[in-house]
Amino acid sequence: MADVRTYTLIYVVLLVLGTAKFVFFEIDIPESMAIGATMVLAVVKSLLIAGYYQHLREEPRSITYMMLIAVFMVFLLTVAAGYSIQ
Repeated sequence: MADVRTYTLIYVVLLVLGTAKFVFFEIDIPESMAIGATMVLAVVKSLLIAGYYQHLREEPRSITYMMLIAVFMVFLLTVAAGYSIQ
């Protein structure tokens, strides 16, 4: 199990990434680039939260693979729902 220092470091990184997402839309860059960078930061934040706060780093790899399959299925469902709305 991770110690308090690790959790504090992850918290600070999440705080910086959250602030960076705000800054992307405030600086003078194209909106599509800001949206893309925000999506990348969201994935990084999700991986940090799942890995450390939900303790997936300490679980057997089979559980990690099961979670990845579930996330992929949710992505497919989202794409299908978006396609059916059009």
